[in-house]
Amino acid sequence: MSLPLIPPMLATPGTLPPAAQDARWAYETKQDGQRAVVYLEGDGSVLLRARSGEDITAAYPELRPLGGALGATPAVLDGEILALDEQERSDFQLLQSRMGLAHAPGRAARMAATVPVHLVLFDVLHLAGRSLLTLPYVRRRGRLEELGLDSTFWSTPAALVGHGAEALRATREHGLEGLVCKRLDSVYEPGVRSRAWIKIRNMRSEDVIVGGWVPGKGRLTGLPGAVLVGQRTAGRLRYVGGVGTGWSEDERTRLAALLRAAETDVCPFDTVPAVAGAHWVLPRLVGEVRYSTRTRAGMLRQPSWLRLRPDLAPEEAAAELPDDGV
Repeated sequence: MSLPLIPPMLATPGTLPPAAQDARWAYETKQDGQRAVVYLEGDGSVLLRARSGEDITAAYPELRPLGGALGATPAVLDGEILALDEQERSDFQLLQSRMGLAHAPGRAARMAATVPVHLVLFDVLHLAGRSLLTLPYVRRRGRLEELGLDSTFWSTPAALVGHGAEALRATREHGLEGLVCKRLDSVYEPGVRSRAWIKIRNMRSEDVIVGGWVPGKGRLTGLPGAVLVGQRTAGRLRYVGGVGTGWSEDERTRLAALLRAAETDVCPFDTVPAVAGAHWVLPRLVGEVRYSTRTRAGMLRQPSWLRLRPDLAPEEAAAELPDDGV
């Protein structure tokens, strides 16, 4: 490939910019999908790379025509692959049925007919042989919109400059995941989690690593009653709680198979939690949980399971926890 490989820039969790600075920021809907950097060589081909750098092109055959959308003009674009529900909202559980099929093109093609995806584009990083990384966001965004990339399977939604409070309220009213705030003068920082991009989730949730489980009882006999989860901080995997709700019966059954395949005799947490009957697993499964608050020791209060995150590596489930955390 002649185009430069560019890892995606990442947003930092935070809150709305101060009202006095509102006009210096653009606001985009936070999408609930799989991040993808798109490489168009200008020869009709398209290459999709996930945040991890994995080639995921074959998983999404309906996006192949994008390779010819700019004719002979080569480009590198940044975006998010979504699966939409009946209300045209992104649904990560739907998308999970499409992820992981990069090495099963036949199945990917069949799934594309029943669960089609849509690529939302929000940045252009390289165009017509020139790097745009050092241009401010507002100019990159203008160049992207000039490309006119809108079709059945991809689009370039508008960004709103200013009016951040109204934008965030609209995402809540429409049941959307949240908002991404991008400073108008910000350059593109490949692979960096930057304060120039701020993400605001409408629900309090975090990525965690599954390190163990405890068996269920009664109707859950033979299935996990709860999973034991942790987060990485200062190079350590620290236990942050047990999660026992949030699954359907089918999801719990699928999770049980994954846990059995990863079983180990060694506790992966830096300090072994005092949990009776715990089974340990290799810390390679990443999930997302919803919770109310944290304790002072960093434990999650009232956590419930949201979903597996096969698109994330365990190293990405990190958090800043207090030094005296369990």
